[in-house]
Amino acid sequence: MKNAHRSALALAGLLATSGVLHFAQPKPFDSIVPRSLPGRPRTWTQLSGAAELAVAAAIVNPGTRRLGGLAAAALFAGVFPANVKMAIDWRHASPARRAVAYGRLPLQVPLVLWGLRVARR
Repeated sequence: MKNAHRSALALAGLLATSGVLHFAQPKPFDSIVPRSLPGRPRTWTQLSGAAELAVAAAIVNPGTRRLGGLAAAALFAGVFPANVKMAIDWRHASPARRAVAYGRLPLQVPLVLWGLRVARR
């Protein structure tokens, strides 16, 4: 299996896992939905979970992989405000929780780049 194909499948697996978690364990995701978004946090959790599942499916299919990679990059950039909210909300939490919250912020950059790499190949 080529590295590019393996990378695409790994990204799809990450997105699919996260998408399923949005439905199976929604409360942690609900808690990081920015308050500025209209509607209920659960609605945004479900929408983002569905988007992750759709993007994963697009990446798995070679015919839609380019679009899926671009959508993944956009999705990772789009959820950044939720990660910022988490970092702000957890700024007084335990060191371990702060490390998770703060670690998610720079992690978005390689995730966006990964989506773009999948789109290019």
